[in-house]
Amino acid sequence: MNIETVITRLRHLNEPAPLPMRLPTSDEVDAIEQQLGVKFTPDYRKFLLEASDVVYGILEPATITDVTAHTNLLRLAQDAWHQMDLPRNLLPICEDNGDYFCLNAKGEIVYWSHNGATDEKWSDLATWIQEIWIDQN
Repeated sequence: MNIETVITRLRHLNEPAPLPMRLPTSDEVDAIEQQLGVKFTPDYRKFLLEASDVVYGILEPATITDVTAHTNLLRLAQDAWHQMDLPRNLLPICEDNGDYFCLNAKGEIVYWSHNGATDEKWSDLATWIQEIWIDQN
């Protein structure tokens, strides 16, 4: 499983939205990295640039182009870190009813419950997208 393959699948599954999100520019991705003080993995950066506008199923991964959106990455991360006590070494990329799917420094996706850390983990973003976002919808 690789990021290119799952992005292609996501693009085919994309559902029409009344107000579709636009994809960010490289400069916008750079700016959010700087604001968060985080360097994105190459796969996450590719996802943001090529598929963060996809609407599919019930999960709504973080976006960066609309600062007022409930999926805004900056807002999502700040709320998770400051209000939910999510460890700062985890970057929340998708909120799910007060729980978070997070990117760690190794490029793995880990599940963090509002009750704290769990053992649920996916080896990379592509695996998480396929197994959780695509397969479970």
